[in-house]
Amino acid sequence: MNVSCAPGGIVGWNRPGQGISDLCRGGFSRMALDLGELCGPEELENLGKPLRDGDRPLRRPAAQEPALLGQYARELAEACQGKLEWSVARAPYLRRDTKRTDLNGLLEELAAEGIRACGELGCPFLLVRPLFAGVERGAAWAVNRDFYLRLGAQASRAGVTILLENQCRDHNGHLLRGLCSDPAEAARWVDRLNGELGEERFGFCLNTGVCRICGQDMGSFALQLGDRLKAVILREWAGQRESSVLPCTTPARDQSQSAWISLIRGLREAGFDGELVLELTDTAAAFSPLLRPAVLTLAHQVGEYFKWQIQLEETLKNCPSIVLFGAGNMCRNYMRCYGERYRPLFACSNSPASWGSRFCGLEVRPPEALRDLPPDCVILLCNIYYREVEDQLREMGLPNRIACFNDEYMPSFQSGGPGGG
Repeated sequence: MNVSCAPGGIVGWNRPGQGISDLCRGGFSRMALDLGELCGPEELENLGKPLRDGDRPLRRPAAQEPALLGQYARELAEACQGKLEWSVARAPYLRRDTKRTDLNGLLEELAAEGIRACGELGCPFLLVRPLFAGVERGAAWAVNRDFYLRLGAQASRAGVTILLENQCRDHNGHLLRGLCSDPAEAARWVDRLNGELGEERFGFCLNTGVCRICGQDMGSFALQLGDRLKAVILREWAGQRESSVLPCTTPARDQSQSAWISLIRGLREAGFDGELVLELTDTAAAFSPLLRPAVLTLAHQVGEYFKWQIQLEETLKNCPSIVLFGAGNMCRNYMRCYGERYRPLFACSNSPASWGSRFCGLEVRPPEALRDLPPDCVILLCNIYYREVEDQLREMGLPNRIACFNDEYMPSFQSGGPGGG
């Protein structure tokens, strides 16, 4: 699984150097490619219209010269040389409230240019939103079938996978569920496109912000998509306004407004191993450029936390043997969810009163017992004082790998609260 960052609010389209350096300082090694930076929704909306007083002209005429998208991508790739790899690219798209029905041909041309650029630069995925302007709901599949199959043939030659994305639609200023927002419909579209093209050239990208605004269970969505799911955009929406905010930073009553627990459980159960793309345009833009590297460090840590939680069971599978440090609620939750499949050798505790007793079927031993472990045994911290305990074990000079367990997102949770031991 890879963690990357979308460039919005970070990497300037005309002077990308500082933003790229900031991403690298923050810990990122992969970046998404947003071709909409050169041809955004507002520019498409105003294409061909006379400029009014106060209107800004197009920054660069990519909407009139689609080949400029490829030029932009090559220039950005040159600036990223040896620093960042590509994860997912996004083709230009329209505003959700657009009334323009004359741009579908241009959108296809821009997407085709995006496919060529991705193939040339080695970007594996291009996100192409479905056509919707002037398309009746009952005709949506027929219109988009032809659109996607034409692009699919080009993607096949370029070695690029096209990703569909769940959409919301604007109805008199209210955002409602749109095309591919139903997981059954999304899965059906991907399967039919792959079937008609005769190869696996289409997949899906789950946009968590759209799920939240549409009141959908992200975990259930991910499970229904299964291995069709190739990428997940991690973004928070602030209230009912479309925005891209760093996950977990818009709390309400001490909790995130998005049900990340459901997403993590669903992705874990589905065996997701694709691209996690952090989209934090509004968060990045809200901070001074002087603070942006610190914001990106936090963003990278958030992405790695999601990756760790999603891959938790894979981590356990790859442990030759395990010892749990902690004999409390967290240990109990580990044993309840994973104790039979990945049984620890014993549990360890700092409490002398517990030494020699049994907890959840495990013998509880003192920290000194860890000195007798085989070098490949993993010490799994089942204690919320992670850093304090890790410092303690490091000071003991143990050669073993030390990893953290967290029971917040377990399939089931033993009452009594996380922690203990």
